[in-house]
Order: sequence, then C-alpha cells, then structure tokens
Amino acid sequence: MVFSTLVFSFLKPKKNFLSILILATSLSVFEYIRSFIFGGFPWNLVSFSFVNYLEFIQLLSITGTYAFNSLVILLFLSPAILFLNLKKNIKLRILIFFLLSVFTNYFWGSLNLKKFELTEKIDLGFTIKIISPKININRYFQNENPSKIIVELINISKPNPSSETLFILPEGILSSIYFEDLKKFKSLFSYNFSKKHKIILGMNINEKLKIYNSLVLLNNDLNVLQKYYKNKLVPFGEFLPFENILSNLGFKKITQGYQSFSADNRRELITLNNFSFIPLICYEIIYSGQINKSEKNYDFILNISEDGWFGNSIGPYQHFSHSIFRSIEEGKPTIRSSNNGISAFINPKGQVIDKILTTDRGFIELSSYKKVQENNL
Repeated sequence: MVFSTLVFSFLKPKKNFLSILILATSLSVFEYIRSFIFGGFPWNLVSFSFVNYLEFIQLLSITGTYAFNSLVILLFLSPAILFLNLKKNIKLRILIFFLLSVFTNYFWGSLNLKKFELTEKIDLGFTIKIISPKININRYFQNENPSKIIVELINISKPNPSSETLFILPEGILSSIYFEDLKKFKSLFSYNFSKKHKIILGMNINEKLKIYNSLVLLNNDLNVLQKYYKNKLVPFGEFLPFENILSNLGFKKITQGYQSFSADNRRELITLNNFSFIPLICYEIIYSGQINKSEKNYDFILNISEDGWFGNSIGPYQHFSHSIFRSIEEGKPTIRSSNNGISAFINPKGQVIDKILTTDRGFIELSSYKKVQENNL
C-alpha cells in the first residue's frame, strides 16, 4: 500500500478517470509483486474481503486471483469518481456501469452456484476421514511423549477395521521424532488400523543429511506408499535466510533443531483408488496458480497444516480463507486437516460442506463429492 501510494503521488495525475486507473494499477501491481518477491507472501489480498460472498467470487474460476484482485481494487476506488473534474452526466454513467457490473457478476455467480447444486455426487467407494486434533503447539519446545499423542490421534480417528478408509492427519503432528523413528510405534498402528486403512500425515524426514517437511501416505504397517516433500518453506520458521552468516551469530529457525529444512521442487500427485490429490503443506495453499506444477488433472486439493503458530489470533481464519479461493480458482474440492486451525471439506464452488473450528477436535467423514463439469463454469 505504501509503495503504490508513493508511486501514485510521484506521478501527480490530474483529477480524471485516468487517475483512478493509475492508482488501481499501482495497487494491483504491488499486490502481485509481493506474491513472489523474496519467496513471496500473497497474504490477505484486497479481494479476500469478499471471501464470505461466494456469489461475487465465482469469477475466480475465469480470472484467477490476481486479475480478480485488480477488479476489486478498481471497484473500491470507484466512489472517488464523485470527486473528479468530470461532468455530472459522465460521472453518473461511469457509476451506473460499475453498479451494472457488480449486479451482473452477482447474478452470474448465483446462477453458477444454483447450477452446481444440481450436479450429481460421485461415490468414492471408500471413506475419507479428515482428522482435526487440538494438540498444544508447546510440544515443539518440550519433550513430548509420541506414544501418548499417537493414542490420542487414534481415539479421535475412531478407526473401523471393516471399513476401507483414508485417514488424513495434520502437518508435523509428531514434532519430536523423524519418520525413521516412527517404526518404534508400529504396533500401535498395526493393532488399531487394519489392512483396509491408509494414513496420510505430515512428518519430518531425514534423508541424506537433509531434513524435509513431508507428507507421507502409509499403510497400517507404516510402509511408505507415496511421499511429498514441501516446496515452499517458511522463512525463519523452517529455514534461516543467510544461514551461513546468521547461524554464526546464534540465530536459528524457530522450530526444533538448528538445521534448516530443505525444499524440494517436485509436486507429484498422491493417488489412491483411482483418485488423485495435489499435496500442499501449510501455507503452500496461498500461492495462486502455483499449486499444480505437474499440470496433470487431479480430483482433490489436499492441505495439511499446523496453525498453532498463530496463537489466539485471526491468523487461522485468514489462512483458511485461502482454501476457499483455491477451490474456486482451481475448480477442485479442498480437503484440509489442521491442528489448532480450521479443518474442513470445501466443494469446488467454495462452499464449506463441513468444518471443525480451532477450538474443537474431531473428524469430518467424506464418502462422496461433487465435481465441476467442463461445461459448468
């Protein structure tokens, strides 16, 4: 905001409609620049003010987030037309154009949602359980008891041995051990989960002297069926910028261990029973247009997260709102498992089908979903 205002003041535009376009463009450009500069952090764009008005944001499926953000900025600046050096009839025409655009978009979005309601559900043929525990973030700073947490997760999950089920657990839920150490607790998994069960969870993996924040798909014997290494790491949270210099001064990342995590550059689909998931860990879901690097078609966006770092702030709700934008933008449902955050199932139109709030624990059960048809934009 500050930089765009400085640019606008430096140009000193006249009080005409062009001045509004210049300011809107300036704001839009700097909003876009912060999405990739220094690793990028496109948090809370202006357009997120519409996150609770699904009729308005269906346009995301056509424009994408950044173009939509530019339109929203222009809309919010439109009342300034009343103060421009223009004839009254011209001001009126411009304002009527903006109002008609808003109502047209709302009408189109409403029709879009109503049309989607008529879409038939697709049966998964198995059950997905989105697990939402509420395990205190302090475990990162003290010696936790892994077996105690595993038992707690099992109790929340309520596994049925006769039901084919995919259990989705949050990011970094066992923070004090690496995946290689999880085998010590194999009996807990093999006893409580059956061969009909698969488990997705986030864990740290130590491989060739590199540490990865990872998502793994396991069977009940803890055999790795597929895995994904996080691509976008959080500065200071997962890696220390300029580590060679700052580490000598005693600085370290805020999570456990002195060594920074390593980033991968691949994001392959996780597949199960002819269904595919695009894996995203934590804030990777906030990057518009960058989640499907393989450009392969897929069925679900899968986001696991630890939102306890936000504390008792609005942060978990802001983080969750990005899931709604990604669902509409990509035209795919989102499965979100968060510890100390909002866990949810969101359909491709951004409608929250079910959710568990930051204050609660439990699971969301999913056996079918609706898919956006090619002619159902």
